[in-house]
Amino acid sequence: QVQLVESGGGLVQPGGSLRLSCAAPRVIFSIYRMGWYRQAPGKQRELVATLTGAGTTNYADSVKGRFTISRDNAKNTVYLQMNSLKPEDTAVYYCNAHSLGVSYGADDYWGRGTQVTVSS
Repeated sequence: QVQLVESGGGLVQPGGSLRLSCAAPRVIFSIYRMGWYRQAPGKQRELVATLTGAGTTNYADSVKGRFTISRDNAKNTVYLQMNSLKPEDTAVYYCNAHSLGVSYGADDYWGRGTQVTVSS
């Protein structure tokens, strides 16, 4: 069973920083595009950032310049560094692995989510 394990959420004041981590099985991490999505109460899940194995990144306009996605291939882990956090960043953040062609079982895998709350 493929599991994506997230960590790093919590409560932070506006302007603060958090780093989310997502560990994936090696076979998934090596062939899937990794990314982060978020879902705020009453809203649809939305893309935050994605990163391919080749290093191509994509960010939502709302987080450009504040969030950075990166990966550690030795640890099979993807990170989301979140700076200058705003109350509107409050959401459950989900790690995603998405097949770009070659797949191992499913085309998409999701983590359970980690809560990020930005509040004073």
